[in-house]
Amino acid sequence: MQSDKHISKSFDQDLDEAIRLFLVMGDHAASQVAKAIHALIDKDDTLAQEVIEMDFEINRQEVELDEHILLLVAKRQPAASDLRLVMSISKGVVDLERIGDEAVKIAQMASKLTAQEGKSAYGYAEVQHLSNQVRLMLHNALEAFSQSNAEQAFEVMRNDDVVNEEYQSAIRALMTYIMEDARQVSKVINIMWILRALERIGDHAQNIAELVINYISGQDVRHSDYALVEKAVQEANERIATRQNDDVIATDIAPPASD
Repeated sequence: MQSDKHISKSFDQDLDEAIRLFLVMGDHAASQVAKAIHALIDKDDTLAQEVIEMDFEINRQEVELDEHILLLVAKRQPAASDLRLVMSISKGVVDLERIGDEAVKIAQMASKLTAQEGKSAYGYAEVQHLSNQVRLMLHNALEAFSQSNAEQAFEVMRNDDVVNEEYQSAIRALMTYIMEDARQVSKVINIMWILRALERIGDHAQNIAELVINYISGQDVRHSDYALVEKAVQEANERIATRQNDDVIATDIAPPASD
């Protein structure tokens, strides 16, 4: 992920470890979301309980990463560009922990629906469709972070609008189901809560994407229109290109190694 190396090798190691811990936590949160959805669709209460019980692991990872970042800042006193990356990791950890919380909510609703008698509740198709989009958003946000890819992060931000539209459409469809069959009210309400949890996961993925653009470009793109975000992405790409050119020049003028 890092394109620049520092004089202090130990600083690079500490920063690389922070990045690694963040991505491990991100993979764990994404896995919990996937398991929660599978528990719902497959009516697998055992898997739902596994998601609920394993929430402590994401919480443990949050504490570990917070402590690592605190020590890194205290010991290394990173410069502005590195500090932006460190702070982005620190803020992103909060989003990942909340994604884990939303996965638990989905698992709890899955367990509740599994315990209910009768056929599967209305809305499972809508949940499956929205979950596919949200999980892709989260995957791409984490990949953009890993690769320092501002363009991919911007695409995640744009996809959040699609997820919001799909969420509203799914809610309208569920309201129609309720009007057609009032006996399904309690089940459908539970599905609505699951859809809401998925929509929130999409919001957290968008937050991570915004952090990617921030630490690369130096621009805070929260609450910004897409024109400003696109400008920040262009600046981010220019910074990366400049660093790459500087690296090439430094390599060309470096003295040959002695035998």
